[in-house]
Amino acid sequence: MFILNPKLLNDGVNVKKMFLFYPLAIVIASFSLLYAQNINRKGSSDRDKMLSQFHKISSNTILEYVKELASNKYEGRLTGSSGYDAAADWAAALFKTWGLTPAGDNGSFLQKFPNPYTLVLDSGGLILNNPQTGGKIAYEYEKDFYPGATSDSGEITGEVVFAGYGITAPELNYDDYAGIDVKGKIVLLNPEIPASPDKDTETFMKWRPYSFHDYKMKNASSHGAAGVLYNYQIVNPNCVFIKNQIHIEVGSRVVSDLFAGTGKTFSELIKKIRTEKQPASFNTGKSVTMKCRSEFHPEGIGSNVIAKIEGTDPNLKDAPVIIGAHLDHLGMCDKLMPGANDNASGVAVLLAAAEALSKCGLKFKRPIIFLLFGAEEQGVKGSEFYIKNLNIPAGKIKAFLNLESVGRGEGIGAGSGKNYPELFKVIESANNEYVHRNLSASMNSNLARPRQDAAHFLWAHIPTISFGTYGAPPVDVPVYHTTYDRPEILTPEIMEDLGRIVFLSVIDLASE
Repeated sequence: MFILNPKLLNDGVNVKKMFLFYPLAIVIASFSLLYAQNINRKGSSDRDKMLSQFHKISSNTILEYVKELASNKYEGRLTGSSGYDAAADWAAALFKTWGLTPAGDNGSFLQKFPNPYTLVLDSGGLILNNPQTGGKIAYEYEKDFYPGATSDSGEITGEVVFAGYGITAPELNYDDYAGIDVKGKIVLLNPEIPASPDKDTETFMKWRPYSFHDYKMKNASSHGAAGVLYNYQIVNPNCVFIKNQIHIEVGSRVVSDLFAGTGKTFSELIKKIRTEKQPASFNTGKSVTMKCRSEFHPEGIGSNVIAKIEGTDPNLKDAPVIIGAHLDHLGMCDKLMPGANDNASGVAVLLAAAEALSKCGLKFKRPIIFLLFGAEEQGVKGSEFYIKNLNIPAGKIKAFLNLESVGRGEGIGAGSGKNYPELFKVIESANNEYVHRNLSASMNSNLARPRQDAAHFLWAHIPTISFGTYGAPPVDVPVYHTTYDRPEILTPEIMEDLGRIVFLSVIDLASE
């Protein structure tokens, strides 16, 4: 039997025209099937309200939100700065316009927390003084290096000593600083640790405390190093400020030049350290001049932006559904870091879903909380503060849906979807019935240092899915934590579809 596609009804086909083209029995059967399969628990009128707002979630509006947040006006949204505060006020004003309830401090939309921050005042400089060819090599901002986003101000010249992962771990019989003198010198360090959570969990957990950027910088300072060249060529404010320590983030060209003529290669030494769990530190015989200019603000205050739709069931008032995305980015280093994909895209999708949920006219049994985090880029501090100061039991939270860099690609990834299959089924059902994007779930061991706000919710045993997107065509420049993370690299349609999936999923979750 021929079955009429229910999507025709969703797209507003004139019902009268159906009788011109289909026999009456087929039309009646089609309506019956549609009713039986797709009707919302709340009834057809509520379903109509839902679909009306579903179709109003627009890629054009979402892209305009991204352009707003990525503009010069907010100066890269570094938490603690005036640019971030302006972005937070802008988002709070939208929540207020849509009639959402403030859920921050003292009846406001903002939840404040301590957050020291550092402003980078110029592009800094890095010069190799004695390469094999003689003379000097002046490296290029962004192409070869970035000034440390939490470096102190100053200019230093010194010998460069390769110090592996920068780890001193007596209990592991490992010390990258053993047998080398780095006092007054500059150390070249690799990020992370010589262990993987995927290969040997027990070994990884022993090394994990040494994976943090803060630890590496503090350990270099305690050994007397005057500066750090960090083989991590992105703008990275997730690092401690240390008085009188200069550090610069460098890339492969700088590292290659420092190893040239030593008879060693960087990749081989790192492989050896990872395999043998033994240090391979040495003096490169090279000298560099490093320069940074910055302004440290220990008094900094960050904020999360929090709004709510109240639930109707008094027994579920402490059992909300939470949607989150981090509002912050990297600030000015010293050029604008727009953060269009990371994470204006996530904020824009959250805002689109929030507006639709606020205007759909449905009543929800559970509260719905909209949460824009500060200081994700500075060590997921906003989400950490939120979880530590919950005024409801973590175990009662129905779900947390996180939106992280969701602006580029053709497919949608549901991080931790395999950890929480029942939660993923809700999302999968919304996609399969209405959106039809490639959607994949993954398992998250959640053992490494926290890289997303979702980590703190997972550690609190809250059912969590963190959305990301994939499958975008490559661009010819790095975009992650660079000046090139701009609105023009995005795929607006994927954001629209994800906004619709989140909207439908939250309706389902909040109506249970």
